[in-house]
Amino acid sequence: MVTAADPGKARASVWVAARPAPRARRRSEAPSGLDRDRITAASVRLLDAEGLARFSMRRLAAELGVSAMSLYWYVDTKHDLLELALDRALGELEGPAGPPGEGWPGRLRSLARGYRVLLAEHPWVAPLTAAYPNIGPHARAFDASLHRLLDATGLTGAVRTGAHLAVSQFLYGCGAAVRRPPEGDFCRALDVLIAGIEVHAGPAAE
Repeated sequence: MVTAADPGKARASVWVAARPAPRARRRSEAPSGLDRDRITAASVRLLDAEGLARFSMRRLAAELGVSAMSLYWYVDTKHDLLELALDRALGELEGPAGPPGEGWPGRLRSLARGYRVLLAEHPWVAPLTAAYPNIGPHARAFDASLHRLLDATGLTGAVRTGAHLAVSQFLYGCGAAVRRPPEGDFCRALDVLIAGIEVHAGPAAE
């Protein structure tokens, strides 16, 4: 299904596409005080304020006080910019750190609740996660945290792969409906997921 964020055709992710060398222009033509980081930060603010459906390069340019064409010095398309904004938002996630003595279940609860809070604060993240490859540096760091957490369970092989898939799908699935299930329902579903992993992990896992 083509979503509001989906370009509707095959395209290379901004994280893997080689950017062509800039066209020869006079230095004086470059927008003053503008860079990719500032543009990305403004994109996150605009998406938070107005939502994904209303996001456009023209609105973003007005937010920054520049012309829309100025933005294309730093990004090739709006979709590239949305990928950059998505990964910047994921950078707000902290590594899982549960209460002392709770081991990996506590860390998994911390990770899942943190992800839920992130999606509540940035409702546009869930649809972008579904529409674009989630391979930016912060997305990879989050996945690495999840892998380290699963290392602590002692799971191996196909069971470990299944646990990773189950946790990932739980987070993304709940994220798509983050404003619907009450906190209590979310926590109970998380407890069921953890209990299923514990059955396979065994008593020695920490």
